[in-house]
This record gives sequence, structure tokens and C-alpha cells, in this order.
Amino acid sequence: MPKLKKHKLINPVENLEDYICQKHERPLELFCRDDQTCVCQFCTETDHKNHNTVPIEEESGERKIQLGKTQTDMQQMIQDRLKKIQEIKHSVELSKRSTEKEKADSVEVFTALIRSIERSQAELLEVMEEKQRAAERQAEGLIKELEQEITVLKRRDTELEQLSHTEEHLHLLQIYSSVCSPPHTKNWTEISINTDLSGDTVRTALSQLQQTLNEKLTKTLNDKLKEAELKRIQQYAVDVTLDPDTANPYLILSADGKQVTYGVERQKLTDTPQRFNPGLGVVGKQSFSSGRFYYEVQVRGKTAWRLGVVRENINRKERITLKPQDGVWTVGLYDENQYWAGADPPVRLPLREKVETVGVFVDYDEGLVSFYDVKSRSHIYSFTGQSFTQKLYPFFNPCKNDGGKNSAPLIISPVLKTK
Repeated sequence: MPKLKKHKLINPVENLEDYICQKHERPLELFCRDDQTCVCQFCTETDHKNHNTVPIEEESGERKIQLGKTQTDMQQMIQDRLKKIQEIKHSVELSKRSTEKEKADSVEVFTALIRSIERSQAELLEVMEEKQRAAERQAEGLIKELEQEITVLKRRDTELEQLSHTEEHLHLLQIYSSVCSPPHTKNWTEISINTDLSGDTVRTALSQLQQTLNEKLTKTLNDKLKEAELKRIQQYAVDVTLDPDTANPYLILSADGKQVTYGVERQKLTDTPQRFNPGLGVVGKQSFSSGRFYYEVQVRGKTAWRLGVVRENINRKERITLKPQDGVWTVGLYDENQYWAGADPPVRLPLREKVETVGVFVDYDEGLVSFYDVKSRSHIYSFTGQSFTQKLYPFFNPCKNDGGKNSAPLIISPVLKTK
């Protein structure tokens, strides 16, 4: 980070010539607002004739008011950085707790296995500890930068405090611009510590061991992993509510905005730009443009449905094409037992059990959209390596009711975290 320039207050006694008009050899008593300079009385009759001039004391008083505002802003910047330090320290504490939780889970898994996996367990824990150490090192670096900026800001605040009490009006005007220019500092708004530990490390280590395990141990181990993964993503649960202004006229929403069904008759609704028409669908009121989020939808009793997320600028005035290239990431059920992912080309999903509740997890920054069978705690499908540049909205399509066979609603259900 570049060094910030320190402004030193000049002793006016050592610069008396700055108080005299060099042209007329008269005291500088006025301030020309047109030319932003101090002038004497004779200057207003020559070079500064018809200019907006005021007594130096008046201009100085107004500048002191601005100094006060600048000082208030500076103090707020200090408080913002002190708050950021507390946020970082809190993030580190959360990271420690997450690390300990992951360690405990992995120990529980590995203690159920034979002695041959003990070495792999130790290696896994070391990797997780290194992630924690890396998070702490990152936090230390950020805190150091913040403290350095606070030091500079406090120094500037002191200078502003001294200047706000000076009676040397000419001196104040001469250094006003340089002192009141805010120091060059970093924008800390989006900077944070990642408190999440990815489950990829656990899965990679265990996949190398599965070949040596018998069928019973493999099943037990996989069950524990599924549960751990679902626990991990459920912590990003968000409250999603359906947006009635986007619903296709054939869709009926519940009063609480948590259920959607297909109606037999078309409703008379205003065809807003946000409404899906003729495409069958509705999106949530909530949008996401960063981070991770997760929600669950009950699909029990349905013979057809589509769920996922869509891009903000998706064309809502034509049939919806289920392709990531068109801003749609979904999975769905067709003809009672055929599950498909809306990839290009579509991918058939060989699910053995009937899905009752679907979990939708999105990692915006990593370009990941994943779907889970909540009841069996199993992974359904993932879109990976996506590049999101717009807001994403949860998307719901209950599909046509098929003569009553598919009349059950899609229900946004509260996330009951796995114990």
C-alpha cells in the first residue's frame, strides 16, 4: 500500500510575506471566490473588479464548517475500520469452531474403520489445520493493514482538529485543499475471511480408501459423508418467498407465497415485464449476486416439476429453454419417474428412489448449482464451472396438472437441519 502523505501545519510567524499582497503591498483582507485566492482591498478595484469577494474571516468560517464535516467523515472511517477488525476476529473464531466441528466429524468416521486408514485420517486433519492457519494468516495481514490505515486516519484527524481551532484564517485557506483531501485507503466493504471449510478434502481422502473397505463399512461411511455434506450446505439456508408479479397467469400462489399450483383457468393478471408468459414459471422475490444460498422444495405427490435458478435477464415473454446458455439451471421430473437435468444436451438422472424434497444449493462465486435428495441425503446433480454475472433468482415450475394427476403443489419448506 502506498505511503500516505503527512501534512505539516506551517507556522504563520515564519511566513509573514504570505500575508501581504505583493502587488499593492497591502494586507490580504479579502478572499476572491471566483479565483479562489486571497486579495487586498486595492485588488478589488483592478484585477478582481466585479469578482465575488468576501472578508477572509467569513470565508474562513465557512471553511471551518466544511472542516467539521470532513473530520466527522474521517472519524466515521476510523470507526468503520475498527468494526471491520472485530468482524475479522469474529470470522476467525467462527472458522475455528468450524474447523473443530469438521475435525470431530472426521474422527467419528475414521474411528469406525480399520487401522489401515489411520494414516489417511492424520493427513486429512493436517490439511484442515493448514486451512485454518491460512485463514489466521490472512486475518493477521488484514488486521495489520487496517491498523496502519487507522494510524494514518487518526494522524489526519488530529491535524484537522488543530486546524479547526486556528485563528490564522489565511493560513487555513492556503492549506485547506491539501489537508481536507481524504487519504488513499482501501475499500474494505467486500473484504472478509472465508469461514467455510469445503467438504472436498474429506471426499477425496475417503474415495482413495473405499477400494479397501468391505461393503458394510463402505455403506456406513457413505451415509456419514452424505449427512456431513448436507449439514455443511444447510447452514446457508435462506427464506424464499414466491413473487406474484412474476407468476404465469395459470399459476396459483398461496397467500404466504410458499406454495404454487397449476390452475385450470387462466387468471386475469396485468402482463408486467417481469411476468412469465407464455412460459410456465415463477421466481422468488429474493435475488442473489454473491456468496452461497440454499433452500428446499417439497415435490411429494407430483408427477412432473422443474426447479432451480434463473438469470435475471431471462426472456420471460417466450417459452423457457432449459439450458445454462440461456440462463436456466434446473432439474425436473417427467412422466412420473423420469428425472432429467436441464443441461445441453439434457442428462438423464438414474435415481432409484422417489424424490420427496429437493435441496437447491448455489455457490455464486464458484459457479456451482447443486441439487440434493433431502430424505436420502444424496446428491442428485451439479452444474459446475458456470460463470455468473447477473442476479440469480430461485425458479419454480409445478407443470400442468395432467387431468388432476399432478395437482399437488410445489411447497417451499423450512429447512430442518440434519442432526
